Amino acid sequence: QVQVVESGGDLVQAGGSLRLSCAASGSILSLTTWGWYRQAPGKQRELVARITRDYITNYADSVKGRFTISRANAKNTVYLQMNNLKPEDTAVYYCNAYPDPGDWGRGTQVTVSS
Repeated sequence: QVQVVESGGDLVQAGGSLRLSCAASGSILSLTTWGWYRQAPGKQRELVARITRDYITNYADSVKGRFTISRANAKNTVYLQMNNLKPEDTAVYYCNAYPDPGDWGRGTQVTVSS
């Protein structure tokens, strides 16, 4: 059973940057597509970025040009660099496999103040 631990969330002002990390147990991370998801209060969880095992990336329109997903297979880690943050980016961020996520981690809180 794969376990993930997300970290790097914080309170930042609009326009600021954060880098999120997702550490996965085992070596499964290198075998499949992984994504960063987020869930804002009162909203459904949504996929914001994903990266294939061949490093092909895809982004939601709302974050395109501001967020960058990357992976370090040797470290079983996926990253999300977030620049030019906006208040609407406020959410709990999770990483998981895509398109069939497994058990969810606790996530990491990102709060962007205006």
